[in-house]
Amino acid sequence: MDITALTATQGYADLRRATQPGPTEETVGEATPSAAALARDFAATLREGEDTAIAAMTGEADPHSLVQALVQTELAVETAVTVRDRVVEAYQEILRMPV
Repeated sequence: MDITALTATQGYADLRRATQPGPTEETVGEATPSAAALARDFAATLREGEDTAIAAMTGEADPHSLVQALVQTELAVETAVTVRDRVVEAYQEILRMPV
C-alpha cells in the first residue's frame, strides 16, 4: 500500500470521529450545553415572558414581575442576535480564506 494512501485513510478516519454527532440527550455535568438545549432554554424564556405579559394584562401579575420577564426576554433575544452575528462573521471569514 502506498504511504500517501495510508496517510489519507488515517486522516479521513480521524476526521470522521470528529464529525460524528454526540448523544442527543444531555449528560449530567456536561461542561457545555448542546445547541438544542440552548434553543429549548431560549424558547422557554420567551414563553415565560409571554405568559407573564398575558397575566399582567388580565391583572393576575404585578408590574414588577412583568418588567423582570421583559428584561429576561430582551436579554435572551440580544444574546441570540449576538451569537447569530458571530456565526455569520465566522462564516464570512471562512469564505474569504484563500483556497
